[in-house]
Amino acid sequence: MTKRGQLAYPSAEEAAGSAGARDLESAEWAAAAGLEYGQADPIAAAEAYGRIAESAATDAAAAQATVARARCLARAGQRQGALEALAAFLARPTWLGVRDARGRCVAPSALLMALELMEGPGHEHYEATLALLVELLNDYSDPVMPPSQRLFVMRRLRQAAPRCPPLLTLEAEELAARYLAAGAPEHLLATLSFAGLEGLWRLPAPDRRAVALLRTERVAAETQRVIEDMLPAADVAVEVLAPDQKGAAGEPFLVSPAGEQLPGWQLALRLKGADPFSAASRRQVALYLWTGFLMIGATSLLIVLVGRHLLREIRLTRLKNDFIATVSHELKTPLASMRVLVDTLLEGRYRDQQQVREYLGMLASENERLSRLIDNFLCFSRMERRKQAFDFVELSLAEVARTAADVVRGRFESGGCRFEVEIAPGLPHVMGDRDALVTVLLNLLDNAYKYSHNDRRVTLRAYAQAADVCLEVEDNGIGMSGRVCRRVFEPFYQADRSLSRGGSGCGLGLSIVKFIVDSHGGTVGVQSRPDHGSKFTVRLPALERPQTKPPEGRLNGTGSGPDC
Repeated sequence: MTKRGQLAYPSAEEAAGSAGARDLESAEWAAAAGLEYGQADPIAAAEAYGRIAESAATDAAAAQATVARARCLARAGQRQGALEALAAFLARPTWLGVRDARGRCVAPSALLMALELMEGPGHEHYEATLALLVELLNDYSDPVMPPSQRLFVMRRLRQAAPRCPPLLTLEAEELAARYLAAGAPEHLLATLSFAGLEGLWRLPAPDRRAVALLRTERVAAETQRVIEDMLPAADVAVEVLAPDQKGAAGEPFLVSPAGEQLPGWQLALRLKGADPFSAASRRQVALYLWTGFLMIGATSLLIVLVGRHLLREIRLTRLKNDFIATVSHELKTPLASMRVLVDTLLEGRYRDQQQVREYLGMLASENERLSRLIDNFLCFSRMERRKQAFDFVELSLAEVARTAADVVRGRFESGGCRFEVEIAPGLPHVMGDRDALVTVLLNLLDNAYKYSHNDRRVTLRAYAQAADVCLEVEDNGIGMSGRVCRRVFEPFYQADRSLSRGGSGCGLGLSIVKFIVDSHGGTVGVQSRPDHGSKFTVRLPALERPQTKPPEGRLNGTGSGPDC
């Protein structure tokens, strides 16, 4: 996989370690390591590591100290004690994501050590431990395990447990390691090209974010299958030849380049049956016939490719036109309202100063609406160009919630909306951009107010759940169907066009919310049913483990909840 033209996975670069991993450079660690390696006293070293684990200030230091203690106990022959130490490690879910100072995951090494100490499937926890380790090795979600560590653990596991569940990517990891050792290119060609290893070819994906590594036999077989589907003939055989590869015995009557997508490859056409050259006329006819078929196939393929390119350009043009039309419409509405109010005041068409203040208040409201629209457009533009920058500092989400509530409280209460704010005490702090997070809540609160009618009720909550701090906006509005829930975070998507015309907005608010939350390492989800209101929940990782119990219910991080 590639990112911004650079190789992202597998990569020889080391990943960043967990917070607290640098604690291993303390004097206590140096003393414990001296006992383990310098004096070769595993019992004393195990006791030293145990004291470090009990007094560690971070999960990273405590987890690594526990694993080091188990290692020393195993060296001392205390197998049961080592297993108990590793069981304590596995009982802490937050430790499964810990990395050492070099960015290596601690959990896979701990699980592998436990399997080796269990000495086979006879142990009661063997199968569960093996399944968890295989799950971690087959998991490529962020943060991704360093490729060198993954390959090492996979090979050791295959030796320690030959009957383990399939390691789906072991062969691919080995092939990728060979490819990386051969030297990945700085620039990838858009077509099939030699990968630098004998019998291996690379083919980038259209978006250049992934590279497929294919063996010569696979390329030839797939190409030949496609050609045979296009030319189902009984008297002609087509053989696909790699560069510098000779065909089967016998001279083909036609050899042709395979095309731009297979540079250097050739197609060899052979006539089946006895003595294809017995009659010159038949040979000539066959030559013309199959050459024509090849040209027709190539032309058809070219037409398909051109058609797909044109459709892509048409969709892009339509999107640009829709964006321009949406921007123009949304900016025109508040500007027209402001112009009418200003003309009315300039011409003196008002009863008294009270009406003047009302008009000025309306002007301020329209100006605020126009500012929000422009901010959304600019934010979306920076999102698309990857130019959005955030100022991450330690902050309290309780303060963010109060700030957003103060901004909208006057408008909500003047519109007859019952607005409630529930903030749990003692919330942990998070790392984030204060203004960006206020924007997230303002967009969610604005949507809740806009899509609620008659007896409006909007509730803003802030609470801690597990290792996250949550911001929740709930309303009693029109709600959404499951299909709408799955698309509601897409740019420019609006579930009800008639409602969007009745109010402000152009379908950018929730996409901006998702972009900001994703950039903060959090998730945003929605629970909703038609005519039963909606509940949006933003989850951000806390800087410290919260002490409050999580409320019932949970959301996924893809924008859809259990009711969607």
